This record gives sequence, structure tokens and C-alpha cells, in this order.
Amino acid sequence: MSKTNTYEIDMCHGSLFSKLLRFSLPLILSGILQLLFNAADLIVVGNYSSHQALSAIGAVGSLINFFVNLIIGISVGSNVVVARNYSVGNKEAVGKAVHTSILTALLAGLFVGLLGVLFSRPILKLMDTPADVIELSALYVMIYFAGLPFSMLYNFGSSILRAVGDTKRPLFFLSLAGVFNVGLNLLFVTQCHMSVEGVALATLLSQALSAILVMRCLIKSEGLYKLSISALHIDRKTLQQILGIGLPAGIQSVIFSISNILIQSSINFFGSVAMAGNTAASSVESFVYTSMNAVYQTNLSFSSQNYGIGNYKRMRKCLLYCFLIVTAVGLLMGCGAYLFSSNLVALYNHDPEVVVYGIGRCKVICTTYCLCGIMEVICGSLRAMGYGILPMVVSLIGACGLRVLWILTYFQSHHTLNVLYSSYPITWTITILAHLISFLIVSRHLPKTDASV
Repeated sequence: MSKTNTYEIDMCHGSLFSKLLRFSLPLILSGILQLLFNAADLIVVGNYSSHQALSAIGAVGSLINFFVNLIIGISVGSNVVVARNYSVGNKEAVGKAVHTSILTALLAGLFVGLLGVLFSRPILKLMDTPADVIELSALYVMIYFAGLPFSMLYNFGSSILRAVGDTKRPLFFLSLAGVFNVGLNLLFVTQCHMSVEGVALATLLSQALSAILVMRCLIKSEGLYKLSISALHIDRKTLQQILGIGLPAGIQSVIFSISNILIQSSINFFGSVAMAGNTAASSVESFVYTSMNAVYQTNLSFSSQNYGIGNYKRMRKCLLYCFLIVTAVGLLMGCGAYLFSSNLVALYNHDPEVVVYGIGRCKVICTTYCLCGIMEVICGSLRAMGYGILPMVVSLIGACGLRVLWILTYFQSHHTLNVLYSSYPITWTITILAHLISFLIVSRHLPKTDASV
């Protein structure tokens, strides 16, 4: 089908590998930019406030992800439904998916944001958050969740644009919002002498800007995915399709967050200095993860469109190419992060003890992070084919369940951070094998020949 503007990519015809790179590179840059801006939050706080403030932000990371990942997971369903219908030119179905997705994002953002504000402090206490950081952590969480509706609108809006092959404009919007965020960080923390509340407020305002930009883009669009505020409604059938794919992905992320909260609680046991080092290292490794996740998003969008028109051979090639790309990205960035970990961690905090703790985490996780990318790419293919529950169950048993089991058993008798961190690569490897078996079984049911495209 013909594309309506130069931002879109024809995912179903032409050179596949070059288009995968053309699609994924802006996504990788978007993720890196977003993390650079988030890292600026930590760097500003760590250098101009205190290590308690840095620990306070790090302590709530897994808690924030617990609430946010459910909604972002649902956006995966939005991506798949929009992509499938867009590939066959079904204007009515695309329109229903767009308007249902945006209204769902807004309502879910408001609801989850309220839950976060109400229950964050009790959960932080259950996580054994140290007394010297819990008040700062609670303050950061309350402000952050107040801006959650903006974050959800941006994520769902970007998901719709990715579904039609547009990764350039979200990159531009994110760049503007990120520069705005960094400027506000410096203003609030260095000039207004605020602490975590300044960083949280800067994040809220920058998220509002990114949401406004992506909504304006959809409203001004002349394509099948044009958004009309007056037409916002939730189509029950479309919502069921979105939730059928996205809700299992969201639940998977939530359960993963529970295991991460358990891990964070175990890290909290080692004190605020270890927490600060872990926070800094987690920020460093997130650059690796977000780059690999961009390849997962690429495979999800390309596979969804090609599955939608019955182009099964091209869909299988998407998986193979993305498998190779994510491995290369994970190894290059992960090993690079470890090699320069002492300098990178020191950017967040110069305390030698903090740096040592940070290097310890990078050594175990960053060097093996490509395994996580491989795991997610295979999940992308399964979800593109409409299998939402299968990858969820496999991931929860393989990666999450075994990780919790590791913490409750082996870690109890070998109580070190290295043993705790090693649960990640071990469970990733087991889950990859399970996902590969699942994909091979599922792919047998696909037609042997492509549909007419």
C-alpha cells in the first residue's frame, strides 16, 4: 500500500534488513536520549544534593515500574492491532484502535497514578527502605505519579506511530522534552536548591510536553491513524483485541517488577551506599536494555504488519535478523558499559564505595545483557501472531519464578550481591530456551505458503 507521508516505512515490501535498521536506529536513539535525560536527574541530584537523595530515587525505581509497566504492556497490544489493520488499509479498524488506545491510556494513567500516590508509602516501608531516604522517596513518588497520565499518552501515541513505521517524530518530540527536562533539573536543584522534588517536578513537566507534541502529531495527521478529540471512545471489541495481546504483556512486566522489588529489598539490606551504587549501575545498564528493547519493538511492528497480510516468510526473516541485531547491540553496549563502568558510575556519585558497588553490578549484568534482548525479541514474534498468554506464562515461570526461587533459597545461604545479581543471566538463559521451543511449536500452525500480497 502507498504511504501517506515520508515518515512512514513500508514494512511489508522491499529490502528487509535495511528497513529494520532504518526503523530501529531512531528507536535506539530515542531510548538513549530518554535515558540520558533520566540520568541527568540522577547526576544532578547525586552531585548537587546528597547520596541519600540519589538512593531515594533509586529505591522507588522498581516501585514505579510496577505500576507503569502494566500500562506500557497494554500499549504493545495497541501497536499490534494498529499495525495489522494498517497493513491491509482498514481505515475503520485503525480509527477504532487509535481512539480506543488514547482514551484507555488517559483513563488508565489517571487510575494507576492515583493508586501510586495512595499506596507508595506503605509499599516503601514493606521494601525496608532505610529511614534516611524513605521521606525523600515518598515525595518523589507522589510527584512522579501525578504526571503519569502524560507519560501514558506519550507511550500510547508513540506506539501508534511505530505501528505505521514512524520512529523519527517520536525521537524529535523526545529530544525537545528531554532538553526541557535537563534545563528544569538544573534550575530547580542548583538554583532553587530543591532536592528530589525538583527532579520529579522537572520530569512531570517534560512528560507533559512530550504528550502534547505526540497528541498534536496524531491530530494533525491526514493518514488512517488521524486522531479526533471529539471521536474519542472505547470500542469494546477493539479493546478486547488490544487487551488480549497487551494485558498479558503488562501482567508479565508487573510480575517481573514484583521480583525486582524483592531484589531491591535484598539490596536495601546492604545499606544506602550499596543502594546508591546499585542505582547508578542500574542507570548505566538501562542504556543497554533500552537499545535492545528498540529491536524488540522493531520486530513487533514489522512482524505484526507482515502477519496481518499473510507474509509469513518475511515475518520469520524479521525474527532472524532481529535476533542477530539484538545480540550484536547487547554485546557491544553491554561489554562497553562494563569496561567503562568505573567512569560511568562515578558520573552519578564520586564516593569510592558507591563506585565499587556499581562496578560489581555492571560486571555480572551488563556483560550478559544480550540474553535479555534475545528473550524479548522472541516474545515479540509470538505477540505479533496474537499469542499473548503463552510468552507471558513462559517468561513468568522461567525468568521471574526461578529468580524469586533463587533469592529465597541459594541467596539465603550465600548472602552476597554477586550471588543476587547472577540470578539474572541464569534465568534469562533458561527462558530463551523455553521461548524458542514455544515459537517452533506455534510456527508449525502457520500456512506453508504466503497469502497473496
